Amino acid sequence: MSTLQHAGLRLRVSEKFGSTVQGEGSSTGMPACFIRLALCNLICSPCDTPYTWDHKRFDLRAETHYGGIEELLVWALAQPEDLVVITGGEPLIQMAGLTELVKGLRAAGRMVEIETNGTIAPSEPLVAAGPSFNVSPKLSRFGAAMPETRRLRPDVLRAFVATGRARFKFVVSEPAELAEIAALEAAYGLTDISVMPEGTDPEAILAGMRTLEGPVREQGYRLGTRLHVLLWGDERGR
Repeated sequence: MSTLQHAGLRLRVSEKFGSTVQGEGSSTGMPACFIRLALCNLICSPCDTPYTWDHKRFDLRAETHYGGIEELLVWALAQPEDLVVITGGEPLIQMAGLTELVKGLRAAGRMVEIETNGTIAPSEPLVAAGPSFNVSPKLSRFGAAMPETRRLRPDVLRAFVATGRARFKFVVSEPAELAEIAALEAAYGLTDISVMPEGTDPEAILAGMRTLEGPVREQGYRLGTRLHVLLWGDERGR
């Protein structure tokens, strides 16, 4: 698509970085570059990227900027990695620009994963553009400041399942939370489920994986990790 066709379309961006790997989900370990979009529609107290949305603690004018679609495409296509991960925040808040960005990346032969909290249904044009969706619904522990109807949207979860390209990943702090995941799986037909421990330092991740390994395996889910945390701790841009 030409620059003229992209005229006026911008995305609010938090950061972008390459020369790294996907740290979570079913493509863990794949070389990847990341475009992290700003803004979120949820308020999760354990959020590990509050600088993308929390204006009470962060100056979003300093933490974010607007990038044109063509500018973002030029940057992403200059990276050596075939996988482009679009994360947030919540990327689907900016649906129109996101869709055009994905179209451009897919037309250039790049694989695209969109990381989402699963509360905003993807539009038909976005689904048609061909990304994969890494859907991370928030369990009750994340929703202390939110009603369940805000963090869990049954119609939206079904819409992601219907795309045939949704993988579901859950962050947990203790094995008891697996019962919540099993209930969501049964209610909405969730597929390709991975479970990873909460934590922003390697020791916490490893301890969590040891605690979860048996219960996750018994439930038939994939044991996930946060590979980027194991490698680089809580360093931004990795």
